Amino acid sequence: MTTSIVNVMFSIRFQRKIVVSDHAKIRMIERDISDVILLEVIDSGEVRYKDDTHLWAFKEYPVRHDNLLCAVLVLEDCIVVKTVMHHFTVL
Repeated sequence: MTTSIVNVMFSIRFQRKIVVSDHAKIRMIERDISDVILLEVIDSGEVRYKDDTHLWAFKEYPVRHDNLLCAVLVLEDCIVVKTVMHHFTVL
């Protein structure tokens, strides 16, 4: 029998469970972004709101070659991570 452990992430900042879309999971693997880094970006990164429920959370990681990481989020009953980006530029 195989046992699967599912890491449940919870945002202290937003007081909600975090759900990562399949698309975001693929991008995290491609860009070497761990759950720990994603949670740091969400909970301690800067945020810019598009509207009441759509936002970008981003954080600088000088030790990474791609530096500024960003999570595209939707605030619902949980936080939905739509995608993650690197080489992000704040306009």
